[in-house]
Amino acid sequence: MSSPPVTLRGMVSVAERLRTNSDTLLIVFDLIGTLVFALEGALRAIRGDLDFLGLLVLAFVTAVGGGIIRDLLIGATPPAAIRDWRYFGIAILGAVAVFFFYQSVQAIPEQLIVTLDAAGLGLFAVAGVEKALDYQMHPLMAVVMGGITGVGGGTVRDLLLAEVPSVLRKDVYASAALAGGVVMVVLLKVKVPRAAAMLAGGCSCFLLRMIAVAQHWNLPRLMHHP
Repeated sequence: MSSPPVTLRGMVSVAERLRTNSDTLLIVFDLIGTLVFALEGALRAIRGDLDFLGLLVLAFVTAVGGGIIRDLLIGATPPAAIRDWRYFGIAILGAVAVFFFYQSVQAIPEQLIVTLDAAGLGLFAVAGVEKALDYQMHPLMAVVMGGITGVGGGTVRDLLLAEVPSVLRKDVYASAALAGGVVMVVLLKVKVPRAAAMLAGGCSCFLLRMIAVAQHWNLPRLMHHP
């Protein structure tokens, strides 16, 4: 019995479903990363002795700053974090949770916080690459956009706290985001399904970051002798 012919309408329907699944995955990765970074930003605000408003601002900036910078650079305006209420809602929810349950949050082991931060970095990195590719960016620049998405919010946060951005002095961090983006782009080039490529890229970023923390890896630097 011969199989039914593949019609143009059927091919378009399959393409639309794949595009919908990809868009859904992008939003899920973005929203989970938003919550993780909002919690981290709120914790830094408390340690920086900021008031409640300052806590909300710092949590929001940490959570969505990288995505806003990315969207402005690739021409996705207004940025998704401003256009979609879910980003704002999740960021504020994370900030309020930290404010009212700080004693419980403070009891969370430092290793778990580092792990969540690495997970957020991986999620944001691949989400940034995916969105840049959607806007027809060159794969190399898409990787850069993934790195900016991952570290942009933390950089703005540190500047608001009058600190040298940790991404410029911390052990392997931004480079982990870039590496995850490279893995994702390479897998897409060899026709690996998009969802699998995003998962592999995110996991690569996460694992590299965690290994760097465990092994105290740092990028080379010159020692200044006055």
